[in-house]
Amino acid sequence: MIKQACAVFEGGGVKVFGILGALYETERRGYRWSNVAGTSAGAIIASFIAAGYSAVEIKNMVWDFNLNLFKDKNWLGRIPYVGPALSLWFENGLYEGKSLENWIRMKLSVKGIHTFKDLVINEHEKDSNLRYRLITIATDVSRRKLLKLPHDLIDYQLNPDDLEVCKAVRMSAALPYFFKPYKLVTGPDSINRSSYVIDGGVLSNFPVWIFDGDGIPSFPTFGFKIVEPEETLPSRIVNPFSLFRAILSTMLEAHDKIYELNPQSGVRTISIPSLGVKTTDFDSIHELKEQLFSSGVEAAINFFERWDFESFKLRYYS
Repeated sequence: MIKQACAVFEGGGVKVFGILGALYETERRGYRWSNVAGTSAGAIIASFIAAGYSAVEIKNMVWDFNLNLFKDKNWLGRIPYVGPALSLWFENGLYEGKSLENWIRMKLSVKGIHTFKDLVINEHEKDSNLRYRLITIATDVSRRKLLKLPHDLIDYQLNPDDLEVCKAVRMSAALPYFFKPYKLVTGPDSINRSSYVIDGGVLSNFPVWIFDGDGIPSFPTFGFKIVEPEETLPSRIVNPFSLFRAILSTMLEAHDKIYELNPQSGVRTISIPSLGVKTTDFDSIHELKEQLFSSGVEAAINFFERWDFESFKLRYYS
């Protein structure tokens, strides 16, 4: 039996293989998606779901994909020895991010998805919260604010319908210092003509609240969240670049250790063990992706053993 739901995917870099496992098990139980949202790597998964890909199709796309291809250096980064330092100094990031954006553009175009106009849900066209099948979360460091894309483009004198979906995902997935910030050029009537946008996880890595309204929901919203072990091996700091890696991981992961879900959010969240995998473990992920995927499947099985939507509504909306 087909069951409708919304889904919110946390960011987590290469740990997304765990989210794929939980998504696979959820779809195997008959759930299909109305609206989806995500941050960073979660935004990538959400964009594919919004375009019409299934969990199985997404798994087939990424399973043997070489994630290191997303490490696209500019000419500065290719200079021996000093290239990475020059990229950080002059470009504010080690990698361009264009390879990631172009790959997403290509995959979405296969399904006929180009701009957010293609993701408007007709029956929710007038609903500011549910109008678009997809929402991505990003961080505007110029204006120091959270961005809910494409909705918040109105504040930049831009038409949300015209935003390319791949660019919204690129903004959400712009890992600080890893990828260059995305330069968002604003409309002609805006006071500030450009803003620098980075990974949404800096401000909200898990926006499970995003589809909540005032009334009783007609179908559930499920959160897909990576949880870290209580203790992991400390980062080994031996040079400036290992320090940079440790800072990046701490920035994106430390808030997960202190973030306490409120009861309403926690009861609808599938918590997936990270198995100690770090956000930017691009080189070792191929050895661990099977375990991460299985971790996600098992987490979803445990979740649905206790999930009951009617009980959820009675408890939180009566």
